[in-house]
Amino acid sequence: MSSTDAAGDTPADPATIAARTEYSPGRWLIAAVVGLAAFMEVLDISIANVSLPHIAGSLSASQDEATWVLTAYLVSNAIVLPISGWFSQVLGRKRFFIGSIVCFSIASLACGMAPSLTWLVVFRIIQGAAGGGLQPVSQAVLADSFPPRERGMAFSIYGVAVVFAPAIGPTLGGWITDNVSWHWIFLLNVPVGIVLTILAWALVHDSAAYEKARKAKMADGFSIDYIGFALLIVGLGCLQIMLDKGQDNDWFSSTFIVAMAVASGLSLMALLLWEPFQRHPIMDLSLFRYKNFSIANIMMFMLGFVLFGSTLLIPQFVQQVLGYTATLAGLVISPGGFVIVVMMPIVGMLSGRVDARWMVGIGLTLVSISMFHMTGFDLDSSFSQLVLARCLQTLGLAFIFIPVTSIAYVGVPADKTDQVSAMVNLTRNIGGSVGISLVTTWLARRGQYHHEVLASSVKPYDHQTQALLHQLTQHFMAAGAAMSEARHQAQATIAHLVAQQARLMSYIDDYWILGVVIACLVPLALLMSSGKEDDDSDTPAAH
Repeated sequence: MSSTDAAGDTPADPATIAARTEYSPGRWLIAAVVGLAAFMEVLDISIANVSLPHIAGSLSASQDEATWVLTAYLVSNAIVLPISGWFSQVLGRKRFFIGSIVCFSIASLACGMAPSLTWLVVFRIIQGAAGGGLQPVSQAVLADSFPPRERGMAFSIYGVAVVFAPAIGPTLGGWITDNVSWHWIFLLNVPVGIVLTILAWALVHDSAAYEKARKAKMADGFSIDYIGFALLIVGLGCLQIMLDKGQDNDWFSSTFIVAMAVASGLSLMALLLWEPFQRHPIMDLSLFRYKNFSIANIMMFMLGFVLFGSTLLIPQFVQQVLGYTATLAGLVISPGGFVIVVMMPIVGMLSGRVDARWMVGIGLTLVSISMFHMTGFDLDSSFSQLVLARCLQTLGLAFIFIPVTSIAYVGVPADKTDQVSAMVNLTRNIGGSVGISLVTTWLARRGQYHHEVLASSVKPYDHQTQALLHQLTQHFMAAGAAMSEARHQAQATIAHLVAQQARLMSYIDDYWILGVVIACLVPLALLMSSGKEDDDSDTPAAH
């Protein structure tokens, strides 16, 4: 690819080329710092899930009220993600990155010391907002710190963080809650944040070209788009609340959910109409004219959809259907995280040497195969079968994440790096929220359907039903129960078997849907850039 943008008519300017050649000698330490910062932030999305019952009991709140601990974080995080590029331009990338770490750490300390649920939710809002700035800035720092030929390996470090964190979050959160206290799932961030702040201050630096471009924009009257900002807050905030609370409120039969949907739809539609005409838009929607950027966002949306959706499904499946403990359920998920740790550096080395389209195609195929493999689960599925399916899935995810992340920058001018990072992370997180919401809804609806179908086939005068009822009654009588009590226990056992089988079939339906969705994305991978022709170019096209 030549040193032009994706539109094919914008040549690379000298300042941009200079920005691409100022690579820090300590860039691998920088990669470790930003990777750990991203890990800390993404971990906090999932680590509190299993602790909600303990939090509710400790703070005298109901289970439903406690879910706002999760919702508050996701809403504020989603709002800040797309505007982190604007904050970077105003404050400077280094200052914004360090400021986000400091605010995140202070908010974590406050969460751990919260005296009531109300204060915990307030502090989680602050924590989510600070975390919303960490992910995209981390990616932008990596993109500017490494030459194109090393960028795949750098993104592999970041990839380990954002994929491994949600995989071990529930397990780690459960262990800390059971063995120490739920407060420490938040307090743990404080010492990590202090170390990261010191390292980031010493290692991370904005390039001279970036600072020059930033100051030029500020001198030119760079200001916030207040209307766009307000529309964004309402649109994304209401969307996140709708997705998080939809199933609990029976979706559109609830006036509250309908109001959230209408407010979100109107606000986001107004935002799309407003932003293209602004001199300094809060979201640069013109980026979607770059083919690779658009495809990368679609891929990232689906990556979040499957990663977060399946990470929710698998622990629930093994606990509700197979009767696993929470700790054992976490052990089913965790090996997949270690596969990511091993594979990300390997995929990073292959990135730039192997056609990105092939890597993404292989990754999508592996993930799809893993989901179809899960459709074969039954009540006798072994621990090793479950772990194998999860490991196959995360193996595929490793082949998707790095190429898609790198391709998102191809053809985009260097001064739009922050916006690219923000948008890619936003689409992944929204994909995760949609995935969690939809798989939960499908699970409930299909479970109800299968229960009705199975229950209708269990008729009192059916020969097979009578035979099973008689067999179970005799079993309980042999165990010492009276005739009437034994018959009651037999009927309860049959009802339990029907419910258990209905739950199993509903999970199988979810796995089928996820497998088909991922398989349909394979042709989309062929439309991406190969990624190889850009590896040795220090131009915007290489980014």
